[in-house]
Amino acid sequence: MADGDSGSERGGGGGFGGPRGPGPEQETQELASKRLDIQNKRFYLDVKQNAKGRFLKIAEVGAGGSKSRLTLSMAVAAEFRDYLGDFIEHYAQLGPSSPEQLAAAAGPGEEAGPRRALKSEFLVRENRKYYLDLKENQRGRFLRIRQTINRGPGPGFPGPPGLQSGQTIALPAQGLIEFRDALAKLIDDYGGDEEELGGPGGGAGLGGELPEGTSITVDSKRFFFDVGCNKYGVFLRVSEVKPSYRNAITVPCKAWAQFGGAFCRYADEMRDIQERQRDKLYERRAGPAGPGSGSGAGDDSDGDDVDDD
Repeated sequence: MADGDSGSERGGGGGFGGPRGPGPEQETQELASKRLDIQNKRFYLDVKQNAKGRFLKIAEVGAGGSKSRLTLSMAVAAEFRDYLGDFIEHYAQLGPSSPEQLAAAAGPGEEAGPRRALKSEFLVRENRKYYLDLKENQRGRFLRIRQTINRGPGPGFPGPPGLQSGQTIALPAQGLIEFRDALAKLIDDYGGDEEELGGPGGGAGLGGELPEGTSITVDSKRFFFDVGCNKYGVFLRVSEVKPSYRNAITVPCKAWAQFGGAFCRYADEMRDIQERQRDKLYERRAGPAGPGSGSGAGDDSDGDDVDDD
């Protein structure tokens, strides 16, 4: 154990060590711990285990002793590691930071707050959402990681359905590689359980082979399609992302054909509706028949023939 700030816990039930509910105390065992010192902050990565499985706790301790903690299952930690790689590549391609410009934009006597995110990603897993935003302020660039938990009524979850709680840590961008490498080492050493990373029934029989993700852009929205697997099986995560909004749904593999059929049926029906609307519009533009056309013209022709006879 590296420090008392992130010691072994007792009673870490509720998923991956969440709030305790009534009943016997559940023991949480610490399997490994890693401390990182980045700028004026300390970060602790602790692999723990209880009756529900292994999980990872990430704790940030600021210069004043303030603490923030995130909790990830080992499967989410592996995805988180991969996302960190993307952020590292993006950060490496950015030009130099300009704290002076940020300070000037904030005005005299004001502290420059974070600008619009330089890169953003997010994960949705069961009742937890993880938001990752690479941002920049007067002190430099950093990765803000926020976790929200949607809690409902029941043992250990007081309050109305949909009540959310959240924690946020801020990782200086200069420490991204060191942080990612430490996380990857813990996952390699302790994250190989079949149950956590897609054991029987979850997709291990696929040999790790899954379709690659893709995305489409519609107006100001972007939709991401990502295939993954966990202990429950293979799934498709569809994420809708806008500058100020993001949401996602998860569709199990067994329902893909039904979803695809529903989409195709609605596409066909909308195409028929649009064609009917176009036909009606053309008819209105054509207007009623003018003089000299239709049955009136035919009657005049017949009268002329009679006169000639």
